[in-house]
Amino acid sequence: MSTGLSCPIGLFPRQEGEVARLTKELNQASTAAEKGPWAQTLIAAVELLLGCERYDEGRADCRLCRHFSELRRNTATLIIRAGRLDSQRQP
Repeated sequence: MSTGLSCPIGLFPRQEGEVARLTKELNQASTAAEKGPWAQTLIAAVELLLGCERYDEGRADCRLCRHFSELRRNTATLIIRAGRLDSQRQP
């Protein structure tokens, strides 16, 4: 899956493959407990993008990369929280 973003340092295309793989694994997991480790690893992968030292607010590609990464991190965080809630409800 290619987004067509032009990354000035090539970080986005290198990470995108890993992010796509982790997202696929996360989506294939059937329970919140199974999704948790994939979500944690996904967060680590997008944190690399969010920590980019060459982020340029003036570049649309940089803003899109940051936006995609924030959405992915937020989604993964919600999945982890749901898993914790689920495990608290179980006897």
